[in-house]
Amino acid sequence: MEWREVVEHPSLRDLPFKIETNAEGYIMMVAAKNKHREYQARISEWFVLFAKRGRAVSECNIETSDGTRIADVAWRSAEFLKRNKYDDPYQESPEVVVEVISPSNSEKAMKVKMSLYFERGAKEAWFCDDDGNMRFFNPQGELERSELFREFPGHIDINIE
Repeated sequence: MEWREVVEHPSLRDLPFKIETNAEGYIMMVAAKNKHREYQARISEWFVLFAKRGRAVSECNIETSDGTRIADVAWRSAEFLKRNKYDDPYQESPEVVVEVISPSNSEKAMKVKMSLYFERGAKEAWFCDDDGNMRFFNPQGELERSELFREFPGHIDINIE
């Protein structure tokens, strides 16, 4: 199926999980737990508070060479939004894409997904593990910290004190 057919199909609306497609158009369903969604929310909140001249979005649809993939969180600059508006899916990757790694995700699968984002123009890809530890990458490899958002913390705390 084409991505537009997937998102417009009446039987696939309001599902409690996200849907991605592969290069052949086959649907892949990805369920997220509340802890996963909490990390997404905290990362999005950070962008809202500290990232000027752009916007964060959760569940960002990006067309890749291997189907439509969905970044858990993405940051789009004002320039990106002028070029791409609210295309669905984006044919170009936002500047920063973030994946919250679930225990069921393999490192290899996440690196493949990251390379697909870089092919579409992402400047950085970030991973948040199940304990809130952040890893930052650009197309050349792993970074000590984000080069685009140097203030972004190396750890996200979701505990309520």
